[in-house]
Amino acid sequence: MNPKQLLLGLTASAFVGGAAALGGYKLLEPTPVAAPATMQTPLVRYTSEMRSMPAAPVAEGLNFIKAAEAATPAVVHITSEVAASPTVGRSPFEMDPFFRQFFGDMQPRGNQGGRPQIGSGSGVVIASNGYIVTNNHVIDNADKIEVVLDDKRKFTAKLVGTDPNTDIALLKIDATGLPAVRYGNSDQVRVGEWVLAVGNPFNLNSTVTAGIISAKGRNINIMRRQNAQGQNLGIESFLQTDAVVNPGNSGGALVNLNGDLIGINTAIATQTGVFEGYSFAVPSSIVSKVVDDLMKYGTVQRALLGVSIQEVDAALKEEKKLSTLNGVFIAGLTKESAADDAGLKEGDVILSINGVNVNTQAQLQEQVARFRPGDKIQVAYMRGADSRTATVTLRNTTGTTAIIKAEDAKAVEVHGATFKPLSAGELQKLGLDGGAKITNIKKSDFRDTDIPEGFIITRIDKNKVRTPQDAQRYLANLDDGAGVLIEGTYPDGQKAYFPIGRY
Repeated sequence: MNPKQLLLGLTASAFVGGAAALGGYKLLEPTPVAAPATMQTPLVRYTSEMRSMPAAPVAEGLNFIKAAEAATPAVVHITSEVAASPTVGRSPFEMDPFFRQFFGDMQPRGNQGGRPQIGSGSGVVIASNGYIVTNNHVIDNADKIEVVLDDKRKFTAKLVGTDPNTDIALLKIDATGLPAVRYGNSDQVRVGEWVLAVGNPFNLNSTVTAGIISAKGRNINIMRRQNAQGQNLGIESFLQTDAVVNPGNSGGALVNLNGDLIGINTAIATQTGVFEGYSFAVPSSIVSKVVDDLMKYGTVQRALLGVSIQEVDAALKEEKKLSTLNGVFIAGLTKESAADDAGLKEGDVILSINGVNVNTQAQLQEQVARFRPGDKIQVAYMRGADSRTATVTLRNTTGTTAIIKAEDAKAVEVHGATFKPLSAGELQKLGLDGGAKITNIKKSDFRDTDIPEGFIITRIDKNKVRTPQDAQRYLANLDDGAGVLIEGTYPDGQKAYFPIGRY
């Protein structure tokens, strides 16, 4: 099915109190978040640790009770709130016809009569000291996030970090002794295996549904996120299941019959906005790595090969005179990238990563996404009829092997002006969790506006700005002659609003 014909009723949030749901799937609007200054050592076990542990035996016959009893106490209800803004802004997400067909006639999510926007979804407790994983689209741009546990206790959650490229977010609540799920190994999940989905569809708390794994490594082409080199940074290698998942299930648990977490429920394929047969979950192999990165660094360490690829089929084999139908074809290669330095070339066919066969784009992305910049991987490939192997040292999005820390956000230039990150002192003084300070206005395209030197941007249209990179991304519409509303604060804490461009 053509992706533009596949209506994805993403399991974001149900409408609450007549307000538009916050949890619509917002793949075009990432929300990088700085890591907290201090962080407890998490009481969490990662997938790599679980591989050496024997799985608990499943009782004879088909029995979902054990899995439900293990997972349900660890699945929480998440509500997220976006404060009302003084005007309604239109984002590229709302105007993009590709995404509008997914959601019907989307309502602008600005000032709805002065009321805040409330959305809801699900989350999974992965550590007894209060760490919770959910979907990024459930909490994206939220000013306030509340978590209700299975025992009805309510907490205000802090956002540890997000990864829009995988649609994963990590929250922290001030609690201990919580029931937590154990990571399962999604690599060992088999098509046809029974699974349970646990979440809060339509605000119906602690709902359990059953189904089977219908497919693995599924790419449904919804993560359209490209870097400056045109490489797609979105990672799609979903577990596909026919367990019933509906709006409100987003961020909830997909577990095996032992109650082990094998995925985070994320999207559904639908033409009506509700479940019609298939749902999709981010596998635990990806979730655990993202969570680990967010805990350690405050941001995800994305490793790249530096190639653009095509899946090999009969037509491509004939056209390129390939010697195999297996693997993925290198259609393009970035100069001085990891693949380039390792000797790979356009026209090569990658067969495996560290011994794991890769026959689709999703499989290749999933295998590389398990690693960090600086890690070495073994790439088996074909060049003509010759089988070869290369050791590849992976690089980050800036082309180096360094680990990128959240606090390392650097200044960027936008239309001639400089956008700088705020210091820890400025954040504390103003009570902000991020922002972008604008300077060099006299030398920029902003010189004819009323924005003063040193103004701190905290929101562009309805999008929160936590880093200079956020401001750079959301101001890209100005290149097309569109207008935006800039919201922020003066250095003395006074708030102000500035319409920019054709607004």
